[in-house]
Amino acid sequence: MADIAELTRLIEPEAKALGFALVRVKMMGGKSDPTLQIMAERPDTRQLTIDDCAELSRRISDLLDENDPIEEAYRLEVSSPGIDRPLTRLADYDDWKGFEARVTLDAPIDNRKQLTGILLGTDGDQVSIDVRKHKAMTVPFAAIIDAKLLITDALLKATAPLSAEGADEFEDEPADDEPADAEGLN
Repeated sequence: MADIAELTRLIEPEAKALGFALVRVKMMGGKSDPTLQIMAERPDTRQLTIDDCAELSRRISDLLDENDPIEEAYRLEVSSPGIDRPLTRLADYDDWKGFEARVTLDAPIDNRKQLTGILLGTDGDQVSIDVRKHKAMTVPFAAIIDAKLLITDALLKATAPLSAEGADEFEDEPADDEPADAEGLN
């Protein structure tokens, strides 16, 4: 299996050189369909365009071809973190303070291994979350094995795309039995 820390060490400077912040490097899919997932974002917008993804993908692909840090064949997936983004860095808990998240711990704290509620931020290396139907809890960042934002109306409003230009435009392909006009459209 690939060494995620080594992959991150290789990939992060490439992302930074393009002006992106690396959000996550993760191997998924097991032996049958190994996929190297890279999530990045522009720090100023918290988004990544399709062109940004393509540029980062080409750069990482070239880098990995040169260094060959993954022994087996794999698929490379480069994307933005999305709306229900993973929370992978301590700073994410302050950046997304006030939004709802699901946090999974490596071991139960207060008889709970999964905490769902409103993020309250951090204090040092401690993360606080107001757990729904329970109470506010503070847990060590190191005890969190997985966390992500939950899609809510407030999150949708806060993460609206910078531009929806072209989102409603598409080209119809002519049906097999229909002739196309001069521009290839009906």
